[in-house]
Amino acid sequence: MVENISEGRMPLIGDPLPKMKVLTTHGLKSLPDDYAGKWLVLFSHPGDFTPVCTTEFVAFAKKIDEFRALNCELLGLSIDQVFAHIKWEEWIEENLGVEIPFPIIADDGTVGKTLGMIHPGKGSNTVRAVFVIDSEGIIRIILYYPQELGRNMDEIVRVVKAMQISDQHKVALPADWPNNGLIGDHVIIPPAKDVNTAKERLKSKEWECFDWWFCHKKL
Repeated sequence: MVENISEGRMPLIGDPLPKMKVLTTHGLKSLPDDYAGKWLVLFSHPGDFTPVCTTEFVAFAKKIDEFRALNCELLGLSIDQVFAHIKWEEWIEENLGVEIPFPIIADDGTVGKTLGMIHPGKGSNTVRAVFVIDSEGIIRIILYYPQELGRNMDEIVRVVKAMQISDQHKVALPADWPNNGLIGDHVIIPPAKDVNTAKERLKSKEWECFDWWFCHKKL
């Protein structure tokens, strides 16, 4: 069951995650309420018992401690029955020695369509979508990958960490942070919005500047 879908469109960055009741391998869950106060990575995969998806689930499972250290939980999804999810989890543990510690949504297509995870040009299965949702239930990042390409888990950990730092310190993060080619692990100060602030920017000892509109500092 899905509620609060505005104008029949899929939610975008900055929108609240629609309220949904979903059946998972860990029982019935209410989104986003059951994750209130936590960050959530909601990700879809094309199907159980497929090679690329199996490598992704193993990789997500091995990163679970890093996500939880960021107060972030994982939640998978595909258009498969819960029985298939459970059997696939068992196969992964028995054959690859990895336990899947996070729930997987058994979607009938409703959630996938609501969140734009089904792209007709790529078939009737869900693509590899990633929704990063903050502790207030707001969608902060949306990523899409085709069925052919597995995701980079380090990147997903990185973007969660980066958004939390941005929120806490009111800063922006450069390309490839924390290994940017220009400023390393520094963060970017938001540009000045008035003339006086712009003039004072270059005088400050709190940060380094290329110009008044491009200042950075180490946290």
